[in-house]
Amino acid sequence: MKIRSRSLGTAAALLLAGSTGFAADIIEGPTADYCRTVGTSNLVLTENTVDLTKQVVKLMDESIAVAKSPEWINSSRPVFVWASEAKVACGMAYGYLKTNYKDEDTLNKCECFHDRMVEYMN
Repeated sequence: MKIRSRSLGTAAALLLAGSTGFAADIIEGPTADYCRTVGTSNLVLTENTVDLTKQVVKLMDESIAVAKSPEWINSSRPVFVWASEAKVACGMAYGYLKTNYKDEDTLNKCECFHDRMVEYMN
């Protein structure tokens, strides 16, 4: 019985080691550039906080409407996925803006994901 449990433990360790190595290979692989424009988004360049907040809310509202639409939920195109990503990113950007903090990362993601959503809609 001792030999059997030791063999089972060794097999489990090898399985875990093999799957961990495979996962690391995936992480180190090439990453997709989801946004064609590299660099700072137009949202980040907006100086006026009131205008910026209005733009973010507009993008967020559009993304929410698309994410709720049965047309896009049931579509074979990835519009729903990008709408879902955009509503989260824009919601986070809006939350930061409510505390008077301009988070460039979430603003870039908000605009990027919204742009991708619109791209797949056309």
